[in-house]
Amino acid sequence: MKRVFITGASSGIGLALAAEYAAQGAMLGLLARRRGALEQLIASLPNPQQHRAYAVDVTDHGALRQAASDFIGHAGGIDIVIANAGLSYGTLTERPEDLALFETILATNLTAASATFAPFIATMKAQTTPSRLVGIGSVAGIRGLPGAAAYCASKAAIISYCESLRLELKAYGIKVVTLVPGYIDTPMTQTNAYPMPFLMPANKFAAAAVHAIGNGVSYNVIPWQMGVVAKLLRLLPNVIYDFAFAKAPHKARRPAP
Repeated sequence: MKRVFITGASSGIGLALAAEYAAQGAMLGLLARRRGALEQLIASLPNPQQHRAYAVDVTDHGALRQAASDFIGHAGGIDIVIANAGLSYGTLTERPEDLALFETILATNLTAASATFAPFIATMKAQTTPSRLVGIGSVAGIRGLPGAAAYCASKAAIISYCESLRLELKAYGIKVVTLVPGYIDTPMTQTNAYPMPFLMPANKFAAAAVHAIGNGVSYNVIPWQMGVVAKLLRLLPNVIYDFAFAKAPHKARRPAP
């Protein structure tokens, strides 16, 4: 039985991954801010009694460590940790009021990934069974997009961070998997007021992601069509990229409280 810990599990990609793993008989530790949504999710899964819900904000690193420790004790170890929690809002550097949101996006999308992985590594090193740490990047981390500096920067950083971590942990047999979603049909993307090529249902993404994680693939863009786009974007000279994307639609900014 796989023992899987997922952050950002109450909706979107995290929820779809939880459903996919539960259907395969895994024991799950599901972490998100909304306890009610987590409990509702667990009640809908096979064998709900074997799963754990943790109502924790991933920027609360102490609470995150406690949740990790509790799940390791409950499950008797850990096989897969997926740092999925994330925020996606537009930001503009010229707007001073966006600085706090910029910091929040980086804290949630990047720093919290490290805080999620850290409590599990010692246990993984001590185990003889294969283990995986999984970071969720984005095609938006391949090249910067106007109006989305914080989100793009956080996802580019996740890709580089996971690459560094992969090299650090290689000698211990711990595989680090970087998943790079394109447009996945979730509440996060449903607010986008612009075309989303190759939009993929969340359950189909989860099936492909679980397959890649199981195989220990180091880097995988899903869907594959966006992988082709990502490779082309990397190759474009700046002058061509700037001409093509300078007027691209901006991601929506967070509404004022």
